[in-house]
Amino acid sequence: MAKAATAPAGAFFANWRQNIIYIGFVVIFVVFALTLNDKGFLNPNNLLNIVRQTAMIAVMAVAMTFVLSAGEIDLSVGAVAGLTTVTVAMAIAVAGPVGGVLAGLATGLAVGMFNGWLTTRIGIPSFLTTLAMMGIAKGVAMWISDTAAVPILSPGYAWIFGGGSVGPIPVLMFWMAVIAGVGHVALRRSGFGRKVLATGGGEMAARYSGIDTRNIKFKVLVLSSGAAALAGMLYAGRLQSGRFQLGEGDELSVIAAAVLGGTSLFGGKGTVIGTIVGALMIGMINNGLILMGLAFSQQLIAKGAIIILAVALSQKRG
Repeated sequence: MAKAATAPAGAFFANWRQNIIYIGFVVIFVVFALTLNDKGFLNPNNLLNIVRQTAMIAVMAVAMTFVLSAGEIDLSVGAVAGLTTVTVAMAIAVAGPVGGVLAGLATGLAVGMFNGWLTTRIGIPSFLTTLAMMGIAKGVAMWISDTAAVPILSPGYAWIFGGGSVGPIPVLMFWMAVIAGVGHVALRRSGFGRKVLATGGGEMAARYSGIDTRNIKFKVLVLSSGAAALAGMLYAGRLQSGRFQLGEGDELSVIAAAVLGGTSLFGGKGTVIGTIVGALMIGMINNGLILMGLAFSQQLIAKGAIIILAVALSQKRG
């Protein structure tokens, strides 16, 4: 019985590179808990605040796991989230909360279909397609809002999409949990997930096995923009306004969360659970560095060094 009980633990540590994100998460949490306890790191409100700040990144990172696993990349997610906050806020002012939700979903669907069409039908690499879309989405958001914040005057929308709480638990935590659960099942238990991994693992072999790889890549890019639109809707609800600046730079944190969690930049490998832990780890690092009183420039250096170290340790040596 004792040997059976220790076997999983032994296997876990034997594959420590593969599990570095979980080990790193625990180590960083313990370090912050010991050094920042007097500054309130372990305060329940602070821990819940980490979740609030991380939820939108986590939602986008789940979809990014599918994109990277299929051998593609999406650099437009932050800008799409910002554009969505503006379209949602403007639609709510005209058509109410339901109109705002429909406008947000339509924004994500339109951008995703355009990205997917350019990448899979025209043949432009997704890196270039989504890089261009990053500028287009931000420019459109600035244009239609005249660079001004657009207030959201619907308490119901704000509560459901990020601003509410059920007891002490923020609604954002429920959104993150649902998206993570659906994403995990879709990637690991569904035919679609297996086709995504097969496409990223070897596109030619996947084609010979009967998989429509162009269709798979089209779908993951639509999924990514849809998740970015949902993140934008959550940003708008939490902050009760639409602003083109919201989501700015999020694409770097989103990709880092997925890669930290064990998703390969070269396709064929992905894990949604690892991605969620990676997103929480980035949020925890941000929170801890702020509590340490570091200047913003120092926070960027420290966060970058920690992420590089974690990714380097996770790589297998030949």
